[in-house]
Amino acid sequence: MISQISIFAENKKGAISAITRILAEEHINILSFVTNDSAEFGIVRMLVSDDVTAEKLLREAGYQIKRTTVMAVVIPDAPGSLHRLLECIELANVNIDYLYTSFDRGNAAPVMIIHAEDMDELETFLKYKGFPCSV
Repeated sequence: MISQISIFAENKKGAISAITRILAEEHINILSFVTNDSAEFGIVRMLVSDDVTAEKLLREAGYQIKRTTVMAVVIPDAPGSLHRLLECIELANVNIDYLYTSFDRGNAAPVMIIHAEDMDELETFLKYKGFPCSV
């Protein structure tokens, strides 16, 4: 399974920079990154090169962290690819909690990072349908 860290950060100027500074100082590479905000707090979700160290450093800096298992699904870089993936997920009758885009650094192919209700069931179904998955 791929381990994602979610950081709860204040919704204020410089908040994301403070997080990335901690990781940069320790040479931790951010592989994928997405933010969601609310009035007072935001959630920063990321995949990093060393999630154990990143979690430790960010906790020591006072951040509230949650580690989550997510799935990475490679899709073709072509119109309609995401739609085909989502249709397959709908056929599997699995609810997606959230998804965001990354890319395969080896071949620059789009990779959808997915968190869903039943990750094992979804992985089995998507592999059967021909979508390469890493979980």
